[in-house]
Amino acid sequence: MFSKKSIKDIPVSDINGKRILVRVDFNVPMKDGVIQDDTRIQAALPTLEYILAQQPKTLILMSHLGDPKKDTQKAKEKALQAGVTFDEEKYLNSKHRMAPIAAHLGQLLKRSVKLAPAAIGAPTLAIVNHLIEGDILMLENTRFHTEETSKDAAEREKMGKALAEYADLFVNDAFGTAHRAHASTEAVAHFLPAVAGLLMEKEIQYLGKVMEDPDRPFVAIIGGAKVSSKIAVLENLLLKVDRLIVGGGMAYTFLKAKGLAIGDSLVEDDMLDKAREILQIAYEKHIYIYLPIDHVVTNEFSPDAESRHVARGNIDDGWMGMDIGPLTIEKFIGAIKGAKTVFWNGPLGVFEFERFSKGTMGIAKALAELPDATTIIGGGDSVSAVNKSGVADKMTHISTGGGASLELIEGKVLPGIAALLEK
Repeated sequence: MFSKKSIKDIPVSDINGKRILVRVDFNVPMKDGVIQDDTRIQAALPTLEYILAQQPKTLILMSHLGDPKKDTQKAKEKALQAGVTFDEEKYLNSKHRMAPIAAHLGQLLKRSVKLAPAAIGAPTLAIVNHLIEGDILMLENTRFHTEETSKDAAEREKMGKALAEYADLFVNDAFGTAHRAHASTEAVAHFLPAVAGLLMEKEIQYLGKVMEDPDRPFVAIIGGAKVSSKIAVLENLLLKVDRLIVGGGMAYTFLKAKGLAIGDSLVEDDMLDKAREILQIAYEKHIYIYLPIDHVVTNEFSPDAESRHVARGNIDDGWMGMDIGPLTIEKFIGAIKGAKTVFWNGPLGVFEFERFSKGTMGIAKALAELPDATTIIGGGDSVSAVNKSGVADKMTHISTGGGASLELIEGKVLPGIAALLEK
């Protein structure tokens, strides 16, 4: 799955003068029709600029933006409960239409970006057929079509075939959706030569190396709230790592499984046996699992709550762990020293609250100072934490796909990658 052709493997003659269809991940946060964070748009620019430099006839872009059906239903219910009128058209314009994305992309590329009224259909096909040399067209939100995410493969194939009519080559640069077998990510690749964009290529390169041939010592840091969401990740990593660090809310399930008092800290009681099983596997494989040895605790989930510093096993009832303590920070930093590969997914505390961000920020800064190490941040809240720490530019690779990167680390085949041409 990790040896895939990229756009740079395609001869320039197969791009020059040809119609190129690119699946990007422009699923950015929106508020009242205004982009709140354009990180994902910026991440796609190297691929788009490379393609444009080869002078294609036309460049056609497609992406989803939120989940219109699900989000609209929730908004309707909320409006009904509040007793206010719900304007569906206004809501879709503010949250799910691609017009603001196309305008912003045009500013970044310093070129005009046209907008199609839909992703598929006769009006859009007519627009595509009348594009002239050098035109860039953004298709409307792919998720306005039920075929995009349909569980019926035939429906997805139908939309994929319609999309394929627009182009001579398909480029998938949307790693964040690579774990979904959708029409615009996987089905379309059945009807066109399909290759990775530069961002997708980078994701495959770094995450693939973690899975197949990491430089050692290889240390994984896994945090976040729940063990249940990362069981497969933990189990697969135990086959590959030299050391494993577990923090965040999920650590309390492991600590309780070891018989230690965790007070009212987050715990998944139905995962205690699984936590014990993971600890036993690690013991048998001689892999040390690092767990917190001290905590910063509070008596309420609030940024201004009273807090205490306590040792492992000394969290009283009515108190909950919010961050790892200073001794744990020191211990975890010691565990990553000398590492040649580090994979990190999930914060080590409630880093959104300034008082409880020291653990997560401390580890981020320690990773930034590792000499000659490959440091990979596995998407989701970890990316937000690293950005907040101010050391994002010191990391080797920051993944753009939380769910996709986790599924890849779990050892799953990602449909959006599997559909690409082999090298």
